[in-house]
Amino acid sequence: MQVFKFGGASVKDANGVKNLASVLKTVGYKNTLIVVSAMGKTTNALELVIKNYFENKTELQSSLQDVKKYHNQILLDLFDNVNHYGFKKVNLLFDELNIFLKTNKSPDYNFVYDQVIGFGELVSTTIISEYLNSIGLNNNWIDVRTQIKTDNYYRRANVNWEETQRLISSNFKVSVLNITQGFLGSDENNFTTTLGREGSDYTAAIYAYCLNANNVTIWKDVPGILNADPRYFENAQLLNKISYREAIELAFYGASVIHPKTLQPLQGKEIPLFVKSFLNPEAKGTQIGKNETLEPMMPCFIVKKNQVLISLSSLDFSYIVEENISDIFNLLHTYKMKVDVIQNSAISFSVCVDNVYNNLEKLLQHLKAKFKVTCNENVSIYTIRHYNKAAIAQIETDKTILMKQLTQETVQLVTK
Repeated sequence: MQVFKFGGASVKDANGVKNLASVLKTVGYKNTLIVVSAMGKTTNALELVIKNYFENKTELQSSLQDVKKYHNQILLDLFDNVNHYGFKKVNLLFDELNIFLKTNKSPDYNFVYDQVIGFGELVSTTIISEYLNSIGLNNNWIDVRTQIKTDNYYRRANVNWEETQRLISSNFKVSVLNITQGFLGSDENNFTTTLGREGSDYTAAIYAYCLNANNVTIWKDVPGILNADPRYFENAQLLNKISYREAIELAFYGASVIHPKTLQPLQGKEIPLFVKSFLNPEAKGTQIGKNETLEPMMPCFIVKKNQVLISLSSLDFSYIVEENISDIFNLLHTYKMKVDVIQNSAISFSVCVDNVYNNLEKLLQHLKAKFKVTCNENVSIYTIRHYNKAAIAQIETDKTILMKQLTQETVQLVTK
């Protein structure tokens, strides 16, 4: 059994869908599961639909129609006959989405987000499944929500592994080509949940774990895992081999090529992960596995933008000790802040967080009751694994350094 994951960039248009089919023909598709993301920038487009649903109802249908037109064009480019069953299936999905938007009574943004956003993956896999069938690559379309079960922590749901294992083991056809959606699951009431942005990699790992797959391959528009994101760093270089441990470290610090939760289930069963280019499918790419050293050994750069640095100090110059720190972390948990960097001294405590749920103002008001609070928004966190002096100097040039931490393997800098 092998598991392939294709991201949105790989299927952003009809040529991308055709290339996916070409990749399958090149590398083989026997006993294979394909996990696919939403096409192109569909997730962003659906986020606009959600925004309009809550804030600008007059633009709601227009933004929804834009999403529908985008997918309809891909269908027209793939199928000569407008009466092809694929058109009907996609229309039914958009009808279902429209009905939800008209009948939903829940004011919970996170709940609505998950019910709407998942249609990107449902539509993309429907189109791809129909196209593969049309060219003789017969496949089994799976609604992932019937097999991956989670709690109801909408937008960052936690997997119910026991129930997921039971459902996949009893309902999965191993001997055929299967296709399903990344990123999605469902709770005990069968409402759609999501696993966090970029969660399609995690979906592939969940299936690989439950199916005891031989390997997982993530197909991307880069030759493999690079030592830096080429959007932000020049001269990024390919890493040929990485250990699970190193890859987990890179993912934890925010390397965008791998979802942070992806590697744990793979490591548990020692399932190798490959990251390869869908533009050059026969190239080796990057292999992540047990006991693989970093090859070649070099500094690895990661940047996370749009972060928030919160600095606290005691109002009466008393020590910030265990009890205070416990209170601070309880508040961070309550307001769903993802913590990225921590630094403390006798009378101060600083933390860099990701304000995913837009709860910053509520958190700050709560903190100001007990501490003197300074807040810097829109900061960046630069992390360098296996750093050297030249690598640090490269990041520090022309930046204001708000916080700096060094350990034996890693340096982190918060900059403005």
